[in-house]
Amino acid sequence: MTEMLKTDIKVIFALTLVHFVGDFYMSFVIPLLPVFVEKFSLTLTQVGLITGITRFLAFVVQPPVGYIADHFRTRAFVLGGPLLAIVFIPLVGIAPSVLVLILFVSLGSIGSSMFHPASAGMVSLYAGRNFGFSMSIFNAGGTISFGLGPLFITYFVGSYGLGVSPFTMILGLAIMALLFRIVPLPEGDGLKNLGFFISIKEVLGAVWKSIALIWVVMVLRSFVGQSFLTFIPVLFGKEGYSLISIGTIVSLFTVAGAISGLLAGRLSDRFGYKPLFYATHGLATPSLYLLIFLPGKWVYVSVFLAGFFVLATLPLGVAMAQELAPRGRSMISSLMMGFAFGAGGMMTALTGKLADIFSIRPVLTTLAIVPILTTGLIALVRERKPRR
Repeated sequence: MTEMLKTDIKVIFALTLVHFVGDFYMSFVIPLLPVFVEKFSLTLTQVGLITGITRFLAFVVQPPVGYIADHFRTRAFVLGGPLLAIVFIPLVGIAPSVLVLILFVSLGSIGSSMFHPASAGMVSLYAGRNFGFSMSIFNAGGTISFGLGPLFITYFVGSYGLGVSPFTMILGLAIMALLFRIVPLPEGDGLKNLGFFISIKEVLGAVWKSIALIWVVMVLRSFVGQSFLTFIPVLFGKEGYSLISIGTIVSLFTVAGAISGLLAGRLSDRFGYKPLFYATHGLATPSLYLLIFLPGKWVYVSVFLAGFFVLATLPLGVAMAQELAPRGRSMISSLMMGFAFGAGGMMTALTGKLADIFSIRPVLTTLAIVPILTTGLIALVRERKPRR
């Protein structure tokens, strides 16, 4: 029993590094959107479409990957997914057309979608008593990479030009060589002989209503977060901010989310998940309004606050759902990360269409109220106390 409560730090670190390197390369796309807008004369609808496609692929790919990962022992998803992102995302810099750009982004997104449910599903096996905190550390690996990646790629492209971006894959390939040595073989969940729908019934059982409510909350959180992350760079680019300033803004948003995710994960192990949802979603709405309306250098303060509250509950949603349905870890992770993230992210195309009609700022002003509305849904969720 004591062994089961111990945290395997080495494995948690390895899985966090998988998350970091895979998302590090995916983070290149959003801060380069102003460059793509200029290079290919993109409309805001096309901008929303590019980001929406990546979310759609997460929506489509992650649930089947989560299903397979719960049934079979393989490292193909955990290690093969980041490789696709490392290879194809850097190629966006030499894309000759919008279609090729979308192809490279799509292939990288498929890789990103592959490793998320499999690696997140492994966290609970090695987390011991510190499940919420371990999940927040794993999540921080991806969030921090979305903070550092925009700074790295905007400086790199700003200094050497868009055409040399393929050279950035060297760093990721070196890290993958290390991960191939230390990431263990995943364990199945005893579902190998069960079909897809029977597996879902076996995993969700009597908690399906609470799982569905958490999923809706995570979809809406993703919709708001991805809409702001996609169109704030475009808005500020039109208002005269430099490419490096835009990279800094994107980084602050995501780094703040990494900090709040770690804090929320630690607090959830002590106080439970729902109080953290109430606090962060309640404060997310006013922080987003500050981001929209505070002028000048205040934007750096407001974007940090917005990221801090909007992104805090990403690890909590995954951990809360896994506590309710512990047997299908990868499948549940795919629902809360990929399926929810993809569903919400696909809606950025709608945000782009509305922004073409009404302009960006009024549309984001309307979206900012959504987080505080989700607290009512969280109140209906049946919560299982975190493990001790």
